[in-house]
Amino acid sequence: MSYQLSAVVADVELLREQTAGLDHAVLAALRQDFALLPVTPQLVEELTGRLPDFATGEPSAEQPFQLVLSPALDELLARWSREGPVAYLEAEFAGGLGHQAAAVWLGGEPSWGPCFDDRLDRPRAEWPINAALARLGAEPGPWIDPFAELGLHLEGDTAGWLAHGRRGLSADYWDELADEWELRQSEQHQQPPRPGPVGDWGIA
Repeated sequence: MSYQLSAVVADVELLREQTAGLDHAVLAALRQDFALLPVTPQLVEELTGRLPDFATGEPSAEQPFQLVLSPALDELLARWSREGPVAYLEAEFAGGLGHQAAAVWLGGEPSWGPCFDDRLDRPRAEWPINAALARLGAEPGPWIDPFAELGLHLEGDTAGWLAHGRRGLSADYWDELADEWELRQSEQHQQPPRPGPVGDWGIA
């Protein structure tokens, strides 16, 4: 199973205000009043006036992001962060192998990262995305870590997050579907079987 992420995460009201009127900005709801903004080439061009550049080699500690954070994009995220912390997150996994990277801006300037990890052998709280989400103010809850707590596992790629946002789904959408399915299964098992055609009861 694969997973891919390229997104800005911040307070939902902050992102709503900063992206109002943009044609290619789609906000997807997360838990705890956060939102995820999928970063697409079209969005980068709309924000900066130029198509994005991408790193040619494999991501590493020296080049943590596949998307090259141009000065224009860096300045934009810094400007947004005057209203509250803003994180840029990247991840790509396939067959259990991959990497994740994150950076946070606050008060109009970079405040943490970029941090890159392709081993994930440290405590979960120190993984780049979890560490970034904690700096945004994500609070502990019943889920295993901030990544799951906010719902970043709900979609597997940019197309999924775009659909999530355009359909106006909540971060609890899949949980609600599972609960509904379990309720239906429970109700079906509690009801007596309906008589079918005579032959269904083994009567000739």
